[in-house]
Amino acid sequence: MRTRILILLLILMMLPQAGEAQCAMCRAVVESEVGGDTAEGINNGIVYLMAIPYILVGGLFYFVYKKLRN
Repeated sequence: MRTRILILLLILMMLPQAGEAQCAMCRAVVESEVGGDTAEGINNGIVYLMAIPYILVGGLFYFVYKKLRN
């Protein structure tokens, strides 16, 4: 159990660097386009990617809460 937690923490600590590497590429694409369609698509994608983990964690806590209440 302790090993799994350690591996999970190591993976989570590596993820921000991967996200920052893509940031400059997205910015260059958005700045180069005049119409703004790409910027809108990128913003929608960010909202979608941000919302899904919150929904999953919320659902998990809901089921744990219901299980503990019974």
